[in-house]
Amino acid sequence: MHILILGAGGREHTFAYKIAQSPKCEKLFVAPGNAGTAGIATNVPVSVTDFEAIKKLVLQENIDMVVVGPEDPLVHGVYDFFKNDKELGQVAVIGPSKRGALLEGSKERAKEFMAMYNIPTAAYESFKAESLEAGKAFLEELKPPYVLKADGLAAGKGVVILNDLDEAKAELADMLTNKKFGAASETVVIEEFLDGIELSVFVLTDGKNYITLPTAKDYKRIGEGDKGLNTGGMGAVSPVPFADVAFMEKIENRIVKPTIEGLKAEEIEYKGFIFIGLIKVGDDPKVIEYNVRMGDPETEVVLPRIKNDLVEVFEKVAAQKLNEVNLDLDPRSAATVMLVSGGYPESYEKGKVLTGSETVEDSLVFHAGTSLKDDEVITSGGRVMAVTSLHDDFREALKTSYKNIEKIKFDKMNYRKDIGFDL
Repeated sequence: MHILILGAGGREHTFAYKIAQSPKCEKLFVAPGNAGTAGIATNVPVSVTDFEAIKKLVLQENIDMVVVGPEDPLVHGVYDFFKNDKELGQVAVIGPSKRGALLEGSKERAKEFMAMYNIPTAAYESFKAESLEAGKAFLEELKPPYVLKADGLAAGKGVVILNDLDEAKAELADMLTNKKFGAASETVVIEEFLDGIELSVFVLTDGKNYITLPTAKDYKRIGEGDKGLNTGGMGAVSPVPFADVAFMEKIENRIVKPTIEGLKAEEIEYKGFIFIGLIKVGDDPKVIEYNVRMGDPETEVVLPRIKNDLVEVFEKVAAQKLNEVNLDLDPRSAATVMLVSGGYPESYEKGKVLTGSETVEDSLVFHAGTSLKDDEVITSGGRVMAVTSLHDDFREALKTSYKNIEKIKFDKMNYRKDIGFDL
């Protein structure tokens, strides 16, 4: 098979690493890819949302399957674009339809879906510019901290949590009337703050059947002890030690099954991943958000634990025969640490030469924000590289990752030294 992965981050490098191992994969392309994918696939300089250029590439290279990494092309309808095009109709696309992708594309839609199918989540209300005063009044009814979410995609930056009521009111006005997040904040969802410990559950579905993948916990804050600004993720651990059998049963029965049943009831085409961001409040799971693709850096700890041939699994998804798949998991824990550019998640410099990643032993290296220039690896993003290790004990896995990180160098390199601290 000829396979194309859309995306350029650590998630896509991890997909490429797994797919390249399959005897069914004859040729692998990544668009646009990074310095890591260049070593195991052919990178093609095509934007993930340039559907006409993607079509041209698919026809030119006789692509049989497209695996969609990031949310943008899904929310913009890449699945529907393929399905409705006579020349592309036979290509398997791993990712939901545009209607399915609304679960991530609109916070309001996600909340309405959860309410409709009795899926436990935080109490909420949505507001637009014309209902700003009602939004301020709703804030007065809540206890701090106050959670404000831009309805649309805001590149992971659309959620603000504040402790001061006046600050929260000012932030709401900034989001709605000053379009702080552009079109993404034309609607703002305000919800009650849930206090607990977070985890992510990943589900792969063909629209009828589903399998639950390993759990993971990622660390979003830039600073140690989960302090400072939110990032795209500074590291992750899988599985989550506190997600025992009884807790996973609650997740399955109260959240996963109703989610799949809801998709079926609404006849939504969904052949891809559902990332369920959860919080454990007391002994009960509640949904914080849905994403319609794998997380990053969670992919870097979840996929290395899956022993199945990923291409075979995706073929079953495309054929709606996922019930024929038995998940074969590595029982060991995986832990990944993300190396980031100095200054990230605020302004940072690109183009720093990166060395030493090829000397890493007993860990997997997944490139995120890297590119090649004159045979040198240079930084091209805020999150640069993930170092993943496996061990019976996640603490030992982390030790191996940290030991290998010492071999990697680039100017102003930063990383968290306390991943897994709360486990």
